[in-house]
Amino acid sequence: MKISLCTITFRHHLVSLEDIARWAGANDFQGIELWGAHARNLAYQPQCDADWLAGQGLYVPMVSDYLPLDGDAETLRKKTVDLCRLARHWRAGKIRTFAGSRGSRDTPAEVRRILTARLHEVAGMAADFDLELLAETHPGTLADCGASTLRLVAEVDHPAFKINFDTLHVWEGGDDPVAAHSAMRPHIRHYHLKNVRSRADLRVFEPANVYAAAGSREGMTPLFDGKVDYRRFLAELRDDPTVEASLEWFGNDCFNVLRSDRQAIKRLKSPNEVLLRTGSF
Repeated sequence: MKISLCTITFRHHLVSLEDIARWAGANDFQGIELWGAHARNLAYQPQCDADWLAGQGLYVPMVSDYLPLDGDAETLRKKTVDLCRLARHWRAGKIRTFAGSRGSRDTPAEVRRILTARLHEVAGMAADFDLELLAETHPGTLADCGASTLRLVAEVDHPAFKINFDTLHVWEGGDDPVAAHSAMRPHIRHYHLKNVRSRADLRVFEPANVYAAAGSREGMTPLFDGKVDYRRFLAELRDDPTVEASLEWFGNDCFNVLRSDRQAIKRLKSPNEVLLRTGSF
């Protein structure tokens, strides 16, 4: 499993990509997932590119942004092209967006039809750049639960349209992450990994709070300290070299938490190791 950190972690920090990359390489991260806002600003720093990052043993697996699917169609096309060009600049293979701005139960059938048609068009544009378009499993979107996410894949019906499996949000939507993962796995191309103290704390991840510099971080926990059972979830993934995942930490004490979570993932035992240690076959 290839593990990246997300530059969105440092959205309110005065820290350079050079410093982040140096730290990531020294702490056994393989990649850096670029937040779209950061990717756009880095375009003005020509010394920072995919070759420079590769020289440090790192790569960009995905550029994560928010395409305006609900807005003007021509604006959507322009922003999609711009995002695809940024992803190509970094030699990323994927771009990420959200599937609309309303939950599946709150989206009228005609609005859903328009959104899925636009996702189909955007996926085609991404494919023209040799990229995949990923919709993230997230509340307040058409990918807010397992059933709607699988329906979304069928409705968009494009080979370049895939899923960014945010494990916490799948759990938030009422699905068992392991069972949902089994059903969605053919369509998954990336994973976001984060955790929370309790269901009562899920509001801490609402965008209005997460993106606010003075927002609360109370209830965000290191990966293996929260309600989602990541030991169980990662058991079948950690030894798969094709799996790409990002530690999506939004809280305080970034470097220490990311370092600790990365080391904890490395210490996980695979199912075969557990069987050998217990003598059970």
